[in-house]
Amino acid sequence: MKPILVVDDDEIVVSMVSAILRRGGYEVRTAGDGSEALGVITKESIGIVISDWDMPKMDGITLCRAIRSHSGDGYIYVILLTSQTKKEQRVAGLAAGADDFLSKPFDPAELIERVRVAERILQLETRDALIFAMAKLAESRDPETGQHLERVQRFSAILCRELAIDSPYSDQISAEFMRLIYQTSPLHDIGKVGIPDAVLQKPGKLTDDEFEIMKRHTEIGAEAIRETLKHAPSAKYLQMAMEIAISHHEKFDGSGYPRALKGSAIPLSGRIIALVDVYDALTTKRVYKPAFPHAKALDIISDGAGSHFDPVIVQAFLRAEAEFDLVRVLMAEDGERSPTAGTLSPTLTNASTGHPSEAIATPTTGAPHTC
Repeated sequence: MKPILVVDDDEIVVSMVSAILRRGGYEVRTAGDGSEALGVITKESIGIVISDWDMPKMDGITLCRAIRSHSGDGYIYVILLTSQTKKEQRVAGLAAGADDFLSKPFDPAELIERVRVAERILQLETRDALIFAMAKLAESRDPETGQHLERVQRFSAILCRELAIDSPYSDQISAEFMRLIYQTSPLHDIGKVGIPDAVLQKPGKLTDDEFEIMKRHTEIGAEAIRETLKHAPSAKYLQMAMEIAISHHEKFDGSGYPRALKGSAIPLSGRIIALVDVYDALTTKRVYKPAFPHAKALDIISDGAGSHFDPVIVQAFLRAEAEFDLVRVLMAEDGERSPTAGTLSPTLTNASTGHPSEAIATPTTGAPHTC
């Protein structure tokens, strides 16, 4: 945990707050006003700032604004100590960048609990950033994927919201489920770090043996996450990440891999990512195909209902297809904004020389093998 910076022009308050925090096991820095606080933030990495609202030279509101414009290493959580109780004043504090308020006089136990809340929020930010960094590291080995991870996140959020509103899965799609799938979906292909470049980056079609190697990325990714889970067995985000990694290439009719799971035996998270992953692969350019038009992707996914995809999820996708198309356009890579179907013949059948789970056309230059 980074040090906590206590800012107040009253030395007694600074001493009292600092003592409470140190008894709680926190490392503390102090400043007598906003200007001095900024000097500390510039020189040292600070996690939480606890500042008085009313101070000479630079008050707490001005300090908040300065902190938010500061381009340091990570988010700084700001708690304002204040006797301001009017709604308008609190709104002004939030608008300036304050995260929380603690009324004077304050209770020591409440101060510690407010700091613990700040810690949890900062840990979430760090965890999300780490998850995405890990996913980007794996994706960096595949030069074609562009903003694939970001689009998969957006698509999964749209689909989860639609399923939560009106579907047989409404009771399973809680706010927590939506948050976790958005957070962990970038890790779906993390196992590709274990696939040799000769296979992962091959521009032509894969041989049968190469395709078997490619399929292993699901198990490699799940195993890596499973090992991490041993150190944090109650971490729900790791549990979902493992589910997605191992199951996002399973098919509803049992013809997918690596376990040939069928129907509801496939985790719901995996069924959702299976569809959004395919939609993104269809509508973006690959070495073996141009980007398909949105309408063509709709036809392919619709045809896959009950075989490749869960029919309930396909129906939710079709209800939200305009939003998918909007995200596709807004986050399109260069050259993908006006895709044409060309002469390709989309198919959902298995191909021993390609990547059957992607439901992408098999062009004359070879079958697809990247996600």
